[in-house]
Amino acid sequence: MILDRFCLHILPKICDTIECLDLGSSSMKHILRTTHYPNLYTLGLYNIDEKSVRSLFTDEILSSDIFKNQITRLLITINKNDDYGMMLEIQSFNDCLHLLDGRFNQLHTLYVDLVNLRRPHEIQNQGDLPNLKCFSLSCVYATYYYNETILPLLYRMSNLEELDLYFSVEVDETFIDGNYLKKNIINRMTRLNQFTFYIPSIMSTRKEMNFPSTEDIQRTFIDFPANKIISYLDYFPEIKQSRCHIYSYPSFMPYYSDITNNFPGGLFQYVRVVSLYDEHPFEHEFFLRIVQSFPFMEKLSLKNNKSQNRKQSYESNNDNQNFSVIEYSFLSELVIIDAHDDYIEEFLFDTKTYLQNNIILQINYESLQRVTHNFTTNAARIHSTKISKLYLYGKTKCSNSCLQEYFPYAKICYPDIF
Repeated sequence: MILDRFCLHILPKICDTIECLDLGSSSMKHILRTTHYPNLYTLGLYNIDEKSVRSLFTDEILSSDIFKNQITRLLITINKNDDYGMMLEIQSFNDCLHLLDGRFNQLHTLYVDLVNLRRPHEIQNQGDLPNLKCFSLSCVYATYYYNETILPLLYRMSNLEELDLYFSVEVDETFIDGNYLKKNIINRMTRLNQFTFYIPSIMSTRKEMNFPSTEDIQRTFIDFPANKIISYLDYFPEIKQSRCHIYSYPSFMPYYSDITNNFPGGLFQYVRVVSLYDEHPFEHEFFLRIVQSFPFMEKLSLKNNKSQNRKQSYESNNDNQNFSVIEYSFLSELVIIDAHDDYIEEFLFDTKTYLQNNIILQINYESLQRVTHNFTTNAARIHSTKISKLYLYGKTKCSNSCLQEYFPYAKICYPDIF
């Protein structure tokens, strides 16, 4: 009723003065169809699903000439589907190419946050985008198709002045470093004056190769046209993989993936999604450093099967001045499916961590059962009441009454069961 009243009685009276609209998926069509917006030049579409995105391409009103010729600044975030089994089926890079097929001819600025960067199946890159001056592309998942997706798209933007790239890349033989960025991006964009990025590259170490050092990578940025570039490498012999992190600093990236104990620190106020991985233990003070570096973190994923070395010393000396309860002020989703029991204690015991309410927790059932002593221990009882959704992996659906009592406000789901 409120939306109808707003669209019928308020928007028609002020439509001539509206220059910017920020809309969600549920209200997008209704508001855009209500009236004409002759002075609208900025359109933000947030947390929208694939169906709503595609309506931009097919709806006669939404894809009319008024939007093609007026919109100069477009911001889009694609909904991360809550159905974890279906999340990866969204072909969102296709959607990005659809938006740049000529339907927004006057587009000056485009910010896109994608679910994935898979190779497009239907639509191919088309003509130049001479009016596009600012482009930002981010993606939470790694892509293997960087050369087939990102580079061809960037080469259509001949007059680009500002560029932001935030995603991970799987590579075969060489890491992405300063030389690569200069050769394939900077030297091909003569008008580019601002380039910020976070591009970790991931490489298999199953075959013998001469891998560079962190110093080797850093030297490729000596004459780089940016304020500060940070790089470091991680090698993981157990999974036979290496990862090279490179990014400009200060950073505006929304994601920071695969953080290890080698993480150099810093302040990342724009990062909302963080993942941790290492083949060495994460001690309690490491998590304190993570919170200090990512104060507005909303989602945290952790993979580490090594037990904490200093756990016992902390437990035997509660007055240890280096030990403090870590507060996650904005955390709303926690993923600790593939992790040692120590890290479940790290996050669920209120003697180590303070969590806010309404947490989504993804976790292994057997690990959770062990740590909570079959859902009876008091150490995690405070945090158990803060869980709003509980995704349990590695166990078929059970009717454990103690489980529901221990998580009284949680909707319990079993993603492994279809």
